[in-house]
Amino acid sequence: MVLILGRRMNREDSGIRDSPAVKRKVFEVDSKTLGSQDVLDFCSGSSHSEGILQVFNEFRDCRLFTDVVICVQGREFPCHRAVLSACSSYFRAMFCNDHRESREMLVEINGILAEAMDSFLTYVYTGRAKITTENVQFLFETSSLFQITTLRDACAKFLEDQLDPCNCLGIQRFADAHALKQLASRCRSYALANFSEVAQHEEFLDLRREELEEYIGSDELSIGKEEVVFEAVMRWVYHGVEQRKPMLKALLHHVRLPLLHPNYFVQTVEGDQLIQNAPECYQLLHEARRYHVLGNEMMSPRTRPRRSTGYSEVIVVVGGCERVGGFNLPYTECYDPVTGEWRSLAKLPEFTKSEYAVCALRNDILVSGGRINSRDVWMYNSQLNLLDPISFPKC
Repeated sequence: MVLILGRRMNREDSGIRDSPAVKRKVFEVDSKTLGSQDVLDFCSGSSHSEGILQVFNEFRDCRLFTDVVICVQGREFPCHRAVLSACSSYFRAMFCNDHRESREMLVEINGILAEAMDSFLTYVYTGRAKITTENVQFLFETSSLFQITTLRDACAKFLEDQLDPCNCLGIQRFADAHALKQLASRCRSYALANFSEVAQHEEFLDLRREELEEYIGSDELSIGKEEVVFEAVMRWVYHGVEQRKPMLKALLHHVRLPLLHPNYFVQTVEGDQLIQNAPECYQLLHEARRYHVLGNEMMSPRTRPRRSTGYSEVIVVVGGCERVGGFNLPYTECYDPVTGEWRSLAKLPEFTKSEYAVCALRNDILVSGGRINSRDVWMYNSQLNLLDPISFPKC
């Protein structure tokens, strides 16, 4: 290997004024002595590719080296086949196979907007896109058509960040139409958690019957009281009363009428003219009346509280004794099958009480009799978590 080192010399500096040329020094370097430290593996990083894309974008603006024109809604977009094919498998299949478009200079694409195509090409040539509430839907559809998953996912993430009670139902319908399972699930969870507000907007009135039933039938529906669900259903029905009146019974089947406040049930539900003229709903009304009288003795799917209300059906264990059978225990505990948790309740009033009777009355519990003080009756108040004695007049 020959390494030539030296510098250009002026004739005056050489001291050899009459010599026509100056010989350079030549060093012989053995290739075996070269190590890895003598090799520079240089990489300019992403700036190199970004610079090339920038130049290609300038070429596109100047129509320099462009070899195809994409026409959308009568608007022409000069492009480079190589750039489009490198970014999109859709265009790669169009230009690299024996399609008619691979030979034509003008290619027309239908089904998208010119503005969306403009934003799409900006992303192709720069790697950047401006996503707004006005263009996100069309930009999503365009990127889906041209199989640009990164831009498509960015649009879906933008929609998720824009969720609001006024638009979550519309976004969910859009997500379902485009098989965006994660976005659709996020929309549904948001609507369930904000149902009271969602039901006040126009999108709610445009729900299909099966969509509405899915929401109002869910135990995950977040509401302060069941009256919110009833009012939402009636608002939906009255929005198109002639077409939706036959659906009233099916919808009220998912409303937990027995859990409505008795005064609200009598004055608002039974007083509604549409319900009064719907004999098919009378059975549901009768069920609610029986529950208001009998309490937990009357059970149905509509008597189960929704989780958001803070109420749930539990298993209550009263009393008991130690394993060795030495002492009676005063503890009262409940088990929630949904959460799998045990919770302590108010203790029994007497440690030595045994062989007593226990029964449920609506949401309260009566404890009576026993071997000792058999005439005593105690009532457990579930709302106050208290065990109070009940006094009876002496005979």
